[in-house]
Amino acid sequence: MEYEKNSAVSTPEMVTISRAEYDSQQAKLAELAELKLQNQWLLEQLGLAKKRQFGASSERLQEGLMDQLSLMANEAEAYAYGTKNATAEQVAVKAHARKRQSGNVLDIVPEGTPTEVVEHRLSEEERTCDTCGAVMEEIGKEVRRSLKMEPARFWIREDVYYTYACKQCEAETGEGNLRKTPKQPTLCPGSFASPEAVAYIMTQKFVMYSPLYRLEQEFQRQGLKLSRQTMANWILQASDAWLRPVYDALHRKLCRETVLHGDETTLQVLKEPGRTSTSKSYMWVYRTSGCAEYPIVLYEYQPSRKAEHAQAFLKDFSGWLHADGYQGYHKLTENIRVVGCWAHARRKFDEALQTLPKEKRQESPAATGECYCTRLFQLEQPLMDLTPEERYTKRLELEKPVLDALLAWANEASAKTAPKSALGKALHYLREQWPYLVRYLEDGRLELSNNRAERSIKPFVMGRKNWLFSNTPAGAQSSAVIYSLIETAKENGLDPYRYLVWLLNTAPGLSRKDEAWAESFLPVNAPQKCKIPKP
Repeated sequence: MEYEKNSAVSTPEMVTISRAEYDSQQAKLAELAELKLQNQWLLEQLGLAKKRQFGASSERLQEGLMDQLSLMANEAEAYAYGTKNATAEQVAVKAHARKRQSGNVLDIVPEGTPTEVVEHRLSEEERTCDTCGAVMEEIGKEVRRSLKMEPARFWIREDVYYTYACKQCEAETGEGNLRKTPKQPTLCPGSFASPEAVAYIMTQKFVMYSPLYRLEQEFQRQGLKLSRQTMANWILQASDAWLRPVYDALHRKLCRETVLHGDETTLQVLKEPGRTSTSKSYMWVYRTSGCAEYPIVLYEYQPSRKAEHAQAFLKDFSGWLHADGYQGYHKLTENIRVVGCWAHARRKFDEALQTLPKEKRQESPAATGECYCTRLFQLEQPLMDLTPEERYTKRLELEKPVLDALLAWANEASAKTAPKSALGKALHYLREQWPYLVRYLEDGRLELSNNRAERSIKPFVMGRKNWLFSNTPAGAQSSAVIYSLIETAKENGLDPYRYLVWLLNTAPGLSRKDEAWAESFLPVNAPQKCKIPKP
């Protein structure tokens, strides 16, 4: 009886409830769990929003995580080779000397910069010696250099074309033969626009990101009453007549490459037929990879993000296309093999890491995922100077084991992670995109990330922050053409202003003699005077 009494005391009290009450309690528990997950998700989104607004944009590993990266690297290599202390081959990086900063103006201006010499001398009276009264002689000088600037100048150019008559014929026959000086073709018929003026306005808007209304205000302060409507018309006319044919020639050349990068960003167009002014349009960018002989960067405006736009632009292309995880790229034809971006995969883990308190980050699964991705970039860095064939072999030797270890870890971690959490989304992205992420192993010319395209889309994004929107679809496509030529010129070491001046000055005349004139104005064919001076 004593044993039975003690047993009764230690046994939890049993309460009988109805089925309806049990189901109600289970529903409340499920609702509570759902609310907890929702609360966690909202806190994660709040943390990410704060980071995007106030934090650094890079995904650099924080102090403390580097040790974990070192341990993780050893584990990944041991996973492949079955050894504990397998390490990657050490590669020496060539040192470089930093140029000493100097206060001399000659150190910052390009060679050949004109110099204005202003000499300061004493008058003969001021050179009289106070002791003996003799005139002092010049024995030395001190030179002080300064950098001079002035606002953009404007002036009027008058092209005078004379007409000639033969007076002898007129005297003999009463009718004189006339001959007129041939006129040079104009940039925009019926307009007083010059190549220099249009090139200046284009570079101010598309290189310096200055909206036309600001240029209008600047010109008015100098007494020039040039309206933004006039400047917009000049840009549209010059782009359609002289830049678009060069853009089309660059497009044909781009599609003959075998490795490309692609990306897209949003754009607002106010007056688009059949759509509201708040509708979201897109600016797409396509560019060559690092293996191309000459870089090409092309933008294209489209009203939507549908895959059919990329398919139409790349209809003559066959090869590899670096892209992010947007599913539209995966709907392209079979002759285009999409290569995933490891920078995007690492960014997902970094976002998951930022949602955690600092004291919990170092040992978190998100840190492990980010360390795996960072390890790939570390292994890739010393391979940049190798040939594509050598890089292909080294990747299989050094990076393939890390990839195998990462996939095994991700499959195991996914089973323990809530799918809607930031870490769950990072793991889902990694596993879903895995066939495209590992495709860079197929060829040594392929790259680990799509950062080339992201760097090329950034100038457009910077401009959009200033001029905010395009007025019409024609203006948006004109902007795409101008951005394309400017960014391609910059990639080829050209000064955008001098390149546009050369093109707009020469193209109207050459177009009358050669139907294929646009090929002559590709940035790679620009003369030496268009190149950026070396300091």
